[in-house]
Formats: sequence, structure tokens, C-alpha cells
Amino acid sequence: MNSRQRRGVILLLLSVLCALGAFAGVLSVISDVNSKVGPEVTAYRVKTDVAAYTALQPAQFEKIKMPERWLSDNAVTDLGVLDGKIAVTQLRKGSLLQNDMIVKRPALENGQQEIAIMIDAATGVAGKITPGSLVNIFATFDDEGKGKGEIAESRIIVTNARVIDVGKLTPLEPSRDDRGSRATEAVPITFALNTLDAQRVAFAESFAVHVRLALIADGSPTTLRPGDGTYTLEEDKNK
Repeated sequence: MNSRQRRGVILLLLSVLCALGAFAGVLSVISDVNSKVGPEVTAYRVKTDVAAYTALQPAQFEKIKMPERWLSDNAVTDLGVLDGKIAVTQLRKGSLLQNDMIVKRPALENGQQEIAIMIDAATGVAGKITPGSLVNIFATFDDEGKGKGEIAESRIIVTNARVIDVGKLTPLEPSRDDRGSRATEAVPITFALNTLDAQRVAFAESFAVHVRLALIADGSPTTLRPGDGTYTLEEDKNK
């Protein structure tokens, strides 16, 4: 083997050693990253904005993988927890789903039934009524089409009505009879009521000019005295 061949062998050996050194360095970096990151686990991310107090469905979330050590203890790792749950606040697209973002939907008690009506956003308690809230339901009736002596009046048709669901804000088109009116926005509100109160609410939605909600403070349910449930303007005029 001449000197030129020896130099070639030496250079080849040096190249192999450098390659082995680089490979060992890469393995060391990967090992260091794995030791810092750790194994990956499943989590869920919000696909689109979800309105507050609406029922949650698995299709609203996408599955992702992320390092276990970066995942909070409060993160949702199983969409089975969504069953019967609602969003406690608005969920933004891209947010990681957390257990404190969801709550159990209020359940019906024995003898109760669900009834939902559309409440004008301008006449309800905008943004303050949530599942579990107690409200008084007011209905205002006009005197059009009534017999002689009948006057317009406002009635509390249900006291201490429990809200179990609040839907999304929905635009309403004016009816053909209300050509001069503008489209309004309404929110479907679902109540847990006994049969008689459910009938009162259904009647008011069909025949009242307006149906309004009055939010009751926590711990202070309404108790009506005789005569408190109905109001007419004549009552003030006669004072």
C-alpha cells in the first residue's frame, strides 16, 4: 500500500468516525427531548366557537396529541364526559377543552316537564339568565278584541320558573301582519314547569303581546300577595 492509499484509508476512517459522532449527537438530542417532553396523550380542541349554555356534542371538538407533562390535570381526555353537559361560558375556536368549561345540565324533577319559548332579546334579561336561574314570567295582554269594559293588563303568569337551557340568539323575521316592524332577535329559553304552569306559558306565548322575564336574586323566591299577580294602568289612575 503506497502513501496515497494510506491517506485515503485514513480519511475514510475519519469520515466514518465523524458520521458516528454526529449520529450519537442526534441520538443524544432526541433522548434529551424525550426526557423533557415525555409521552404524548390525547386531548381535545374546540373546532368552532360554541355559545354559552348550549348542549355539547362530540362533533364540536377535534382530537389532538400533546405531551403529557404539558397537559393540565383539568383537561378533558375523554369526550364521554360531554353527555348531558352544557358550556358554562363561550368556548372559543382553538381552545383546549377543560373540565371547568362544562357543567351538568339541570335535570327535571318529578312531575315537571320541559317547555321552551322564544323570548325577545330586548325584553328578556340579556346575558344574565343561565341554566339553573329562577325567573318570574310576565305576560302583557292588550284590550284589542275584548268585550266592553276590558282593559289592557300585565300578569305574572308563573313565579319562580326554573331555567334549564338557554339557546342561541336567533334572528326573527317580522310576520306579514307587521309589515312596518323590523326583524328582531330572540333566544329560546327552556323551563322546567308543572303541567298547569306549562299551559300558562303556552297560552301567553300564543296570545300575549309580550312575554318578559324577570330574574330573581339567589335565595329570594317570589311570594305573591293577593292582587299582586295582575296590574292595569287604571290601578295607578285611581290612586
